Amino acid sequence: MSKPCDKLKLEFESKSVNESFARAAVGAFAARLDPSLEELNDIKTSVSEAVTNCIVHAYPNGIGPIYITVKISGNILDIRIKDCGRGIENVEQAREPMFTTGGEERSGMGFTVMESFCDGLKVKSKPGVGTTVTLTKRIKSRR
Repeated sequence: MSKPCDKLKLEFESKSVNESFARAAVGAFAARLDPSLEELNDIKTSVSEAVTNCIVHAYPNGIGPIYITVKISGNILDIRIKDCGRGIENVEQAREPMFTTGGEERSGMGFTVMESFCDGLKVKSKPGVGTTVTLTKRIKSRR
């Protein structure tokens, strides 16, 4: 028998004003695990980076949907951010620090930040179909 889990599903347009909404919604949902402020900030920052990637890279010339699914199972938070955008040609290269296709104003550190703030990062992408980023964060018990 599997453990029950709590789940949150969001769908919104890839507009920059929605990045803060996603960050706040996932943070509020994660708060039920009683994370430390540092853990909560790590989660929010990782979500911001993933959503910003969708906005900047998945739909560079328009607006498209972003889907977020958050699951809590025990003390583990799984966050899946999915787009239906242009996809990533070479995921391994995209995960390298400082690599970007977003122009000079982008730092190329999004995946690096996500990886450093979470316990797990998976990136699946198919050109012309979209990208799914899965973040895993284990919340330490404070009891």
